[in-house]
Amino acid sequence: MNDNAIRLGDITLDPTLVLMGLAGFAAFLMLALLIVVIVNMSKRGEERAERNAQSSQLDTELAELKGRLQTVAEISVSRQSELTRSINQRLDSVTHNLGKNLSESSRKTTDSLSKLNERLAVIDTAQKNITELSSNVVTLQQILSNKQQRGAYGQGRMEAIIEDGLPRGAYSFQVTLSNSMRPDCVIHLPNAPDLIIDAKFPLEGFEALREARNDADKKQAAARIKQDISVHITAISERYQIPGETQDTALMFVPSESIYAELHESFADVLQKAARARIVIVSPNMLMLAVQTMQAIMKDVKMREQAGLIQKEVTYLMDDVHRLRDRVLKLQAHFGQAGKDIEMVLTSSEKITSRGRKIETLDFDEEAKAQAQAKMPASARKKRKPSVKSNGNGKQPDLLAGE
Repeated sequence: MNDNAIRLGDITLDPTLVLMGLAGFAAFLMLALLIVVIVNMSKRGEERAERNAQSSQLDTELAELKGRLQTVAEISVSRQSELTRSINQRLDSVTHNLGKNLSESSRKTTDSLSKLNERLAVIDTAQKNITELSSNVVTLQQILSNKQQRGAYGQGRMEAIIEDGLPRGAYSFQVTLSNSMRPDCVIHLPNAPDLIIDAKFPLEGFEALREARNDADKKQAAARIKQDISVHITAISERYQIPGETQDTALMFVPSESIYAELHESFADVLQKAARARIVIVSPNMLMLAVQTMQAIMKDVKMREQAGLIQKEVTYLMDDVHRLRDRVLKLQAHFGQAGKDIEMVLTSSEKITSRGRKIETLDFDEEAKAQAQAKMPASARKKRKPSVKSNGNGKQPDLLAGE
């Protein structure tokens, strides 16, 4: 074999044949490359021709487009001038309306702000009042949570109602009775024993009833309320109902309308027990009504006590009235006589005035006329004699008599 042979495993290759194969393969590649180049050149020529045709068509279309654009530009210029004029007009109108609206809005805004400031001032005042009220509510809660302070609060409300409705001396607070007991208030009724008023404020049971969430809690709270009220009723009945000294009926003051309403709505048996013990449970409104009733009774008793004195004074008053009537009648007679005298004086003055007018118009040739008439026949004188009115008694009026 040839020493220059190429071995690939068990295969032995001749170098000459390998080179000839590679040369043939290279020639094939060159031929294929040449064919591809020729094909590409032919395609490029066709594309160049198409591009030239498209370019000429595009130039034509560009020329047409240029003419159209020029026409559109001219039209746009004319329309733009019209649009500018229209826009200016509209802008002027909008500016005018905007200025008017702005001034109106400014005025309304100023008014709204002034009203808002007033409302804010009202709100600030209300806020202050609410703050003060909340502090007062907290204080009231603290007072109601303490039994002694709560009792003092109830007694204060009762005393305010009594003092506003009754005169001084008709009541007493914390007075000691014959059995050494001291009720909250004693009303001194006229010609009758005193009436006892005692203030109680059983709040815990009602608070528990209000906060109860189930039937068991409600029953427990109701039982506590009944027990508290029963204890108060028994205490008032045993301590303050003294025969001959106090009334057999006493008032138990409850300073809460809600507690009073709850008693009447849900605890009828407690009210019946109080009625059997002759204890009347009253709220602030009911106490005011009772005080007004007692005030009317006291006024009626005082009126009856003063009835004799009133009758005596009325008698004196009637005597004074009769005396005044007599004096008025006398004064009326004096006035009548004075009126008559004035009428007579006026009559005399009128007559004097009329006589004066006659004297002023008197003719001094009357004597000559009288002599001429004397020479005339009697029948002629009677015809020419002037008529003279008489003074009612057949006599002629006398000038000097003042008639």
